[in-house]
Parts: sequence; structure tokens; C-alpha cells
Amino acid sequence: MIQGLLDRLFGRYETPLAELDARHALAGLMVRLAKADGHYAAAEIALIDRILRATYDLDAVAAAKLRAEAERLEAAAPPDGRFAEAVRGRTRDRERRAILVSLWRVLLADGQEGERQKRYLALTTERLGLTEADRAGAEAEARAHPDAAP
Repeated sequence: MIQGLLDRLFGRYETPLAELDARHALAGLMVRLAKADGHYAAAEIALIDRILRATYDLDAVAAAKLRAEAERLEAAAPPDGRFAEAVRGRTRDRERRAILVSLWRVLLADGQEGERQKRYLALTTERLGLTEADRAGAEAEARAHPDAAP
């Protein structure tokens, strides 16, 4: 199953991804950001689940299952930005800006702002087709309203 998802996520972009695959791409992006500093905190996991629940109108079990599948995808996927590219190809600017706020909330969730996470987020911002101003605005919103629903 995981290999099939990887093939669909990272295969030829001429073939649109099913909604489930777009979900895995976003979840994988959040998991990769959370793990970028070398530790994956319970606060980050809980926030990822909460974001997935709100974004896709999932119950707690379905969100946890999606995150767990994304964890396996993230572990097997190459470190070349394909999660961000998959998200970019399937969302509008406004949605990507909201995703960026959620990513900042994941980065801030454990109370540790690692430089590797910040560098990964800067690169992800670029790969999402967003600007430095978008990134700064998303950071300000996430800091101002860390517990707001996505």
C-alpha cells in the first residue's frame, strides 16, 4: 500500500492525484517539518492530528490513521521537496497561505524553534510558490493565534 501511494504521489504529475493522495501529501509535509529538528514531539503529533481533523473534517481515529500513514510515507520518501510540490500542484494561493500558517503552528508546537525546521519551512515556502512576505505573515499569524483552528 505504501509503495502504491508513493508511486501515485511522486509519479508523473500529468496524472492528477486522488483526494486521498493530496491528503497524504499535506500530512507528509507536516510530519517532515515536525521531524526536521531530529525529534518528533507529542505536541507536534497532536497538532498535526488536529489540523488534519479540521482541514478534512475527520474524526480523531481517521486523522490519526492518516498521520500514521503519512509518517510511513515520510520515512520512505526522498528528501527532495515532493510533498510541497504535490501540495502546490493541487491547491490555490489562498489555501497554500493557510497551509503555511498551519506549518508554522507545527513548528511552534513543541516550544522549540530549531534552525533546521526554520530552514525546511523557508524552503517549503519557496516550493509552495509563496513569498518571504507570505512566510512572515504566516509566522505572525501563527504566533498571534497558536491555538486557532486551521
